[in-house]
Amino acid sequence: MENEVKKTYKIGIVGGTGNEGKGLAYRWVLAGHEVIIGSRQSAKAQAAVDALSELLEGKMDRLHGMENRAAVEACEIAVITVPYSAHSATLEDLKDVLDGKIVIDVVVPLVPPKVTKAQMPSAGSAAQEAQEILGDNCNVVDAFQNISHERLMGESVGEVDCDVLVCGKGKAARQVVIGLVEDTGLKGWDAGPIENAMVVEGLTSILIGLNIQHKVHASGIRITGIPDQD
Repeated sequence: MENEVKKTYKIGIVGGTGNEGKGLAYRWVLAGHEVIIGSRQSAKAQAAVDALSELLEGKMDRLHGMENRAAVEACEIAVITVPYSAHSATLEDLKDVLDGKIVIDVVVPLVPPKVTKAQMPSAGSAAQEAQEILGDNCNVVDAFQNISHERLMGESVGEVDCDVLVCGKGKAARQVVIGLVEDTGLKGWDAGPIENAMVVEGLTSILIGLNIQHKVHASGIRITGIPDQD
């Protein structure tokens, strides 16, 4: 409908002080969402907020910094951007406050030093691992594994030559996340159930390998052959 008001959310980014977390926060604040950058230390979270102040001048009332637990308690949708080495411990620690929420898992199970080799955990993927830890009352959705922070921070909204595959528990939850992908200026695709996350996450190792081979920093993916349905 022409006069339909766009839904906005309060989004908490766990471990959001890294490059990917700050890139997503930047895009979502521009789109009108309220974003909380979370960290184990509130001072570190506030430093990440301050780092975005020049880019988000006039919009800083929609960006906050808190400890991870407080960020999750305050948000409607939680985003996990911690390193894989901290993935399971972080989810276990926040399991009670994540209960019942859509959880966007951005984590890739990279195992240094062989980061160009896909190495999936016993659960099948980081997203499936998260779903096992959090239980059926959460809807874990995998997204943003194949987009670099350089593209989020360094290019104009709507001009990033990269698509985002979205897979996870529940079509309704996936549609919410696809909407959030589009709010970053990217094209989101429904990539099906959470079992497909192993493919999406595994692509990251391939893209890292391509970056190394071709001396670039931000290779990505595009879905072709499907007519524009807008």
